[in-house]
Amino acid sequence: MFLPFCKLLHRYAASRAGVDFPWKAQIGAGFSLTHGWGMVMSPGAVLGRNVTLFHGVTLGRSDRIAKDGQRITGYPTLEDEVWVGPHAIITGGITIGRGSRIGGGAVVTEDIPPYSIVVGNPGKVVKSGCTPDVMHRVP
Repeated sequence: MFLPFCKLLHRYAASRAGVDFPWKAQIGAGFSLTHGWGMVMSPGAVLGRNVTLFHGVTLGRSDRIAKDGQRITGYPTLEDEVWVGPHAIITGGITIGRGSRIGGGAVVTEDIPPYSIVVGNPGKVVKSGCTPDVMHRVP
């Protein structure tokens, strides 16, 4: 009964905040959207606990056509305690490992192992074994 009203309220709030934030998004506890202007998230993206996103981040889907002609769609998964810097782009059916940090402006289209620091376009792992950067950890 209230779902249509809640959807409309969500759409209004998201447009006023300058974000594309789907109401069906799967987001864990402790999510932090810091200076969220320009953030875009595909509805199939999955975020774990204590994930931090900055302004201009894109969590997008990717499509590819299999040899048999079938369309395959993928969405990114960010595991727990991932930190994503300003204007980073993460697309496709990939997984960003727990505790990883994605530097500002990085373009990531491949899986990232846990506790890694990624920078550049295309995104490259420049450090492994990093400490997660979580501002207000939720158990």
